[in-house]
Amino acid sequence: MHESKKAYNPEIELEKGSTLEAATYDKTQSIKVLAAKVTVGGKSGIAEISGIATGRTDASINGCIGIWLSIFRYMRPDGTINHVAGWNIMLPLKAKQTAVATAKAFAKTINAGTRPYKATTSGAKLKIVFVNK
Repeated sequence: MHESKKAYNPEIELEKGSTLEAATYDKTQSIKVLAAKVTVGGKSGIAEISGIATGRTDASINGCIGIWLSIFRYMRPDGTINHVAGWNIMLPLKAKQTAVATAKAFAKTINAGTRPYKATTSGAKLKIVFVNK
């Protein structure tokens, strides 16, 4: 039996990454993805939040905002394959919560997590980068 191993191609592997998606379930606060790919090679995912939140008033999804980072695989230079798990982050919003506060809450959650991502904010923009641990 012949087994062939794919050669490492940095141009291909560094473009692989997670797709960033977002949704809001709040009546007055929205989120828009400006850059949807968070790559191994350092491209950032960017989302912008706007509006003042109505907030969560019950146990439903109403009054929440969420982002998703998809699963993906990439090859390391040594030929091993890394599997990066997806991540769904849903935040309940408080009444009158600002877009800046929501962006900071996402960054705090991402930076405290064990997944290979870090986040920064600039006003109401959330920037997510892949960090190979």
